Amino acid sequence: MSFLKPVDLAAVNAHAANTLVSNLGIVMTEAGEDWLRGTMPVDARTVQPYGILHGGASVALAETLGSVAGNLCVDTTKEMVVGLEINANHVRAMRSGVVTGTARALHVGRSTQLWEIRIENDDGKLVCVSRLTLAVVPVPKG
Repeated sequence: MSFLKPVDLAAVNAHAANTLVSNLGIVMTEAGEDWLRGTMPVDARTVQPYGILHGGASVALAETLGSVAGNLCVDTTKEMVVGLEINANHVRAMRSGVVTGTARALHVGRSTQLWEIRIENDDGKLVCVSRLTLAVVPVPKG
């Protein structure tokens, strides 16, 4: 599996302007032929009241990376992907810094996709691992 066309990170990031993605500080930073990487700060926007990274913020990063990557695998003039199910295991707390997520496909089919997203700290230690199931659906008309 590889993306249908080269990834324009500037366009991907611009498309997320004024959304949850930009409000959380999520930025797509790198892409390969079949993987997408992005970062998110661990700051006042993404921590819970005890000062550690909110699990929901990690899930938002994971779903963002998987969904963007999934859409890079379809002809977006005809189809798009939407989330069906996501799970996440939070394995390490973070109080500050930046987390980096990498999305890799486990399955890319005609009607569904399955992505694994690993979120790590600056030392490369696992913070969260997530699995995202996407549905491939027609682009709405109009």
